[in-house]
This record gives sequence, structure tokens and C-alpha cells, in this order.
Amino acid sequence: MVVADARIDDREGLSAALDIRPAERAALSDAALILRAFARWGAECPRHLLGDYAFAVWDQRKHTLFCARDHIGARPFYYAHENGLFAFASAVEALLALPNVPDALDETMVATRLGTILCSDARTLFHAVRKLPPGHTLTVQKSPGRREAGRVRLERYWLPERMPLASPASDDACIEQFLHLYQQAVRDRLRGGPVGTHLSGGLDSSSIAVLAARELRRQGLPPPLAFTWLRELGDAAPTPAHAPEYALVDAVCTQEKLQVCHGAPNAGDVLALLSLDGALPNVLVHVNEDIAQRHAEARGVKVLLSGWGGDECVSFGGIGYWQQLLVRGRWRQLATEGRAQNRPAWRFFAGVALPILLPSLAAALRQSRTGRSRRPGFLVDPTFARRVKPLAAPAKRTISVRREQLWQLRHGHLAERIEGWAASAAGRGIEYRYPLLDRRLLEFALGLPPDRFRRGEWNRWLMRHGLRTMLPPEVCWNRSKRDPARSEPLIDAYCAALPEIRQRMAAHPPARTDYVDMPALRQYLACPEQFRARPGRVMRALHFLDFQAAA
Repeated sequence: MVVADARIDDREGLSAALDIRPAERAALSDAALILRAFARWGAECPRHLLGDYAFAVWDQRKHTLFCARDHIGARPFYYAHENGLFAFASAVEALLALPNVPDALDETMVATRLGTILCSDARTLFHAVRKLPPGHTLTVQKSPGRREAGRVRLERYWLPERMPLASPASDDACIEQFLHLYQQAVRDRLRGGPVGTHLSGGLDSSSIAVLAARELRRQGLPPPLAFTWLRELGDAAPTPAHAPEYALVDAVCTQEKLQVCHGAPNAGDVLALLSLDGALPNVLVHVNEDIAQRHAEARGVKVLLSGWGGDECVSFGGIGYWQQLLVRGRWRQLATEGRAQNRPAWRFFAGVALPILLPSLAAALRQSRTGRSRRPGFLVDPTFARRVKPLAAPAKRTISVRREQLWQLRHGHLAERIEGWAASAAGRGIEYRYPLLDRRLLEFALGLPPDRFRRGEWNRWLMRHGLRTMLPPEVCWNRSKRDPARSEPLIDAYCAALPEIRQRMAAHPPARTDYVDMPALRQYLACPEQFRARPGRVMRALHFLDFQAAA
């Protein structure tokens, strides 16, 4: 027997490998294909499956439960192994509803959530509830005649660090292969529409919108609805600071004749999200994205495409390339790259060498330049911080493009957002899909030479040159990652909600205040100017508090 939350790609190739006759293929569900794959390959079946999936197969003959999650964690899989019980679900609250599963918090994960930017791919904020990490399988062996679940064995099947480097190919051949894989990744994720797509005006979301629109039209279907976090302006003109973002979105929509749905939050949206239990994954949905989901639900959208994960691999900016040239003694090439950067040579070479020789100093200088401090323990209660330490971040030393990409994949932030969006969208009947996290595309990118990501004056070289005939020029060659038109309305909405938040906290103190530095938090909530200086960490601490319990 199988239970699955899955979308299996390349069904034709998989069916052929399983010797399924063409006449039978169309009638088979994705779950049935998974079961056939397990019958053929057993525990090795995830290596043969492409797509997004979380599934469990019960083998009655062997008294074994076999579970698997896709390579990147696009479908959630939570489980509890407590008091002789093994239970699994797509939602944390389903497990917590069981009488055998306690709801005590995992204090190490609380310290990690509040005090660092690290995420865990195996632990949740609840001590009894775990996650099946992306790219892993889990096997539970049950002894015949016994009611209790047996031992649990966890194994990793997707090993991106072992992906071989591809043989050098010409630029044209590389771009051709990239476009083939990218178009295939988008096409495979259009099944089960109506389809919507995020659209920020950046390379990733814009290219997905363009490819999806063209493929849907080819199939005789309407193009996707575009959802942006930009505020609806009506007849008003955007401010000069916000105009570039609006121009990028408009350029894509005009070219592909897309209808765009705007959405920016207000104080009520902030307060509504604060009413949720801050330890559940659905609070990790962005307030802006909650509005996009509501618009999508109202318009009947069932599939929402996102460019999340592109920066980490396929449209990677080439961080580590210059260090790789330095370490490998390719100094002439490094000098050529330096001349293309239009900045003093000493400053360029200092920026290349510091991450290798003095990584802590390089990080501190970067934070000083950007104004974004990553000071650990911010807004964590001092007594709690002395008692419980957060998880340690994986070691990072920037010496090559591939090492940087692998570090990004191991960091855990990709699955954290995916899990939050999945939890919040499930009740609205919406499924997120991530073309740039397609396994074929990721493995292709991990095998590329480093100069496919950065070359001369351009970062994200592969994406820019591969899509230069598809995207509007202003989108393809835009260098800026600044997004005031998207971020400022969000901060404005929080500032507008601060008086009501303070009032609620005074009337009904929320739960979990013993984990948060409440005097410091109240200081930020009392002063909008201070809040604007550190919005991200303040929001994270605020959402962790349980206003639901107080109500």
C-alpha cells in the first residue's frame, strides 16, 4: 500500500523503465507509479523518481514501512516516533493531535529560530515532531505480532557533493542544454492548473512567467496569472525609488500579455498572521505571500509557480569564483576579471583574499557595508541564552563556486520557506512548484565550470545569456537586487500595527515570553524608527510568541 503527496515528472520515461504498456500509462496515478517503482527497485526507487514527492509504502510481507522525500523537500513530511508509535503526516498539527505525541517545545530549536539565521532540515520547534530531511529515506521495521513500531533507519540518497563535473562544452552548447532543461522543468510543473506565477521583475520569476506563458499558449490554455508583492497604484505614478520595480514587472506583463494581481499588506494582515501559533510552519509564510495566496484562491488558481531557489544554484551569482582562481594560481585570469569590475585593483584583490585568509573579518566588513548585522542572540532572553545554545551553523569557507553552492543547499533555508508556504497554502487548495529546484536542473548546474556563473562584468552569466532573447532587455540586464517597492509597504504595515500589538500584549500577554528578551522587544515595538532599523529579527521574535494562547 502507498500513500503519497506527489507529482512525478517524466512519466513516460519512468513507465518505459518499468515496462508499463503505453495503453496503461495514462490511467496510472502518480501514487501508482511510485508503488510500481518500489516493487521494482525497493529502497533504491527514489533515485529513479523525478518530481516533488513525499510518500510512504507499507510492505506487508516484510512488515516494513518505507518513506521518502524528494531531493529538495518540495513536499513536507513530518513524523513522530513516541511511546511505541510511529506516525507521519504532511502537517505538524496533525501529529500533535494524537494523544501519544506531546507538544513540548524543542528548546535547542527555539534558540536556533530566535538567535541565528540557521534552519534545521531534520528538527521542528516541537521536541516530538521531526522532519524527514530532503533527499532522504526512512525505514521502520515492525516485528510481527508486536503492536509497537520498531527501529527507525534514516538514509540519504541524494548526494549533490558527489555530482561529477561535466566535460567542458562550448557556451552555445551549455546554453542549449540549460534552456532544454529549464523549459522541461517549467512544462512538467504546469499539470493540474489553473496556473499562477510569482512576478517580482527579477531574472528568476520573470523567466518562469515567460516560459510558462508560452508553453500554456502552445497547449491552447490561458497564460498564468501573475502575482506580485507590489502595491496597487491605480492611476497614481510610483515614487522614483519604486518606479524601477514597477517598470520591470510591467515589461514582462506587456511582452507576454499577462494579467497581474498586486498585493501589499496593511495592519490587519499583520495582526491576522500574529493570531496563528508561532511554532507551526505556516507562520513562516511572508505576510505579502499570504495576500498573494488569498488573491490566487479567489481566482481559482491551483498551481503557483515560484522562482525560489534560483539564486542558490542555477542563477547563482558566482560567489567563490575569484577565490577559486586565486587558490588555483590562475592569477592572469583573476587580473582580467579584476579589470572588468570597475573598481580599484587593491580593493578588488583585498575582497578576494579576505574570505580565504580572514573569513570572520570579511563577514564583519560585509555587514558593516550593508548595514545588516547578523549578531547572534538578538532578542533572545539572556537567561534562556545562557541555558540553551542554538545549533551550530555548518562551516563555510568561500574558496570555490561549487563549495558555495553546496553550502547554500545544506543551509536549510530553502526547505524552511517551502514548508511554510506549503502549510499556509494547503487549506486554500494551492500547491507551490519550484522549476529552478528541479533535480535535473540542479545537477546540471552543480556540474558546470565556475565561469558559467560569473564572467567579466556580469554575474549570473548563464541565466542572462541563456535568456537574452526571451526576456525584456531591462529585466535580463538589470543588476540591482534592491526591492524598496516590495519591502517598504511591509514594514509600513508592521509599524501601523504596532499600537494594537502593544495593546494586546498589555491586555493578554502572549505565551512563550520566557524565551524572548521582552524588555528589548517592547522597546522596538514602542519606537517605529528602531523597528525599521531591525525589522527582520523583530518580526521573527514577534511571530514566535503565541498570541493565540493568550486570546
